[in-house]
Amino acid sequence: MAFVGIETEIIILACVFGFIMAWGIGANDVANAFGTSVGSGAITLRTALLIACIFEFSGAYLAGGEVTDTIRKGIIDSEQFIDKSDVLVFGMMSALLAAGLWLFLASTLGWPVSTTHSIIGGIVGFSIIGLSFNAVNWEAVSSIATTWVLSPILSGVLAFFVFKSIKFLILDTENPFSNTLKFSPIYLFFVGFVISMLTFLKGLKHVGIDLDFAEAAFFSFLFAIGITIIGLLLLKTSNISKQKDASIESFFAILVIFTACAMAFAHGSNDVANAVGPLAAVVNTVSQNDSLNNEIAVTSWILLLGSIAIVIGLLTYGFKVIGTVGKGITKITPSSGFAAELSAATIVVLSSSYGFPVSTTHTLVGAIIGIGLVNSSRNLDWSNVVQIFSGWIVTIPVGGILSILIFYIFKSIYSF
Repeated sequence: MAFVGIETEIIILACVFGFIMAWGIGANDVANAFGTSVGSGAITLRTALLIACIFEFSGAYLAGGEVTDTIRKGIIDSEQFIDKSDVLVFGMMSALLAAGLWLFLASTLGWPVSTTHSIIGGIVGFSIIGLSFNAVNWEAVSSIATTWVLSPILSGVLAFFVFKSIKFLILDTENPFSNTLKFSPIYLFFVGFVISMLTFLKGLKHVGIDLDFAEAAFFSFLFAIGITIIGLLLLKTSNISKQKDASIESFFAILVIFTACAMAFAHGSNDVANAVGPLAAVVNTVSQNDSLNNEIAVTSWILLLGSIAIVIGLLTYGFKVIGTVGKGITKITPSSGFAAELSAATIVVLSSSYGFPVSTTHTLVGAIIGIGLVNSSRNLDWSNVVQIFSGWIVTIPVGGILSILIFYIFKSIYSF
């Protein structure tokens, strides 16, 4: 169908739906970066939200990319939409609104869910109805579903052993002060390397800094050495050996905040595509009467719209999911929060290097469960864990069903 006479109407609607989706990203996913920081008492909720605004917005707008894959993770092929621009436009709008509504509901309930899985569910839904069941790349969908299981397990196991090592080498020793100075270079180097890798591979790939894994590892190694040296100099001048136990936790508090900032920047730069990608596809198709390409230019105003919506989302509803992640699963200290954030970031980096689609949300929750198991499974609030897992399971189906319903509404209104 031609969009003559209704171009402005459709673009305005698409912008509203894209704004709702980006709002949901900010409301739900801010906990990925700062849930452990707040839960451990390293920083206050207000401070976390303010810092998140800076790094999420910077990542989304500065490194969000001028080009984004509009068909997320190869779920469907853009060639399927040749001569079906109406299905594409109203389908993408349906997916955006469906994902946004689900994220609103999940955020209201305090459930940390995957924003990527939400939009994928929406795209799968309208593709089945608008084209056919075979239009969906079910192999890609099954690969993504596999990460539901693998990513939280891997991060949970890693977090368990990282936190165990912190307790064994530092916290549970007779002289934790001197052991902090002795073993801190290991953790300083580890966090410096992982955060540098996360930034190179996930946070800066859209701004002309597109390094392969080996190149990123080399520069991250250099950055990690520098961070280790600076950290040791600060530690030796802080008189930590004369302080009480609280000062040891304050050392990890600094590390967990540093890790959270990098996670927020990387998240903003990547997940903004979940909202602006489909929006850019709609705007491009309607304004140019063109079919969708697998990659499409995202104009600065669309990127700005998505960035602002993310910030508004985290300011208005971000506290709900932060409460679940930071306090609703298990008690978190700065040292255990550091172990969780570092382990989650490590799994994200490794997954990115192999091209596996992984949910940061699932990865961090798995890591928090892992640190909760260090002392005893009784430290975990299993009712909250079950609720979170339930939210994960239904995300793609709910996104798909909502997208189908909205698609039919558009079809009845615009008769395409």
